[in-house]
Amino acid sequence: MSDIKVEGFKSSEILDQLAQVFAAYSDEEKAAQIKKTKGIFELRVKNDAGAEAVWTIDLKTAGTVYAGPAKPKADVTIILSDDTFGALATGKLDGQKAFMTGKLKTKGNMMLATKLDGVLKSAKGKAKL
Repeated sequence: MSDIKVEGFKSSEILDQLAQVFAAYSDEEKAAQIKKTKGIFELRVKNDAGAEAVWTIDLKTAGTVYAGPAKPKADVTIILSDDTFGALATGKLDGQKAFMTGKLKTKGNMMLATKLDGVLKSAKGKAKL
């Protein structure tokens, strides 16, 4: 799973833990999460140095997290800073509030973007996010 980690991004640590949680899901848990979410999230995260890294959370077909652009095409692309993603993952920031204040931008299915909060919260219970 270490291919998910990208030097200089705190988000990669969180996404690596998320990938481990997904990998530990039973087939039933994974199927339930996919059925509930039905989407592919592409996360474009910028760090303090201005570098960008891309990760994909596939909850449409595989129930996986991987580094790189979505294959197939993402249903929603979420553009945010490393700090904003960390705050979302830990529950210190609400996704809608982040969107309304311009800390988070979306391209594609905006309603699907609202499900990211739920994905992070359900995984948080099983990991130390």
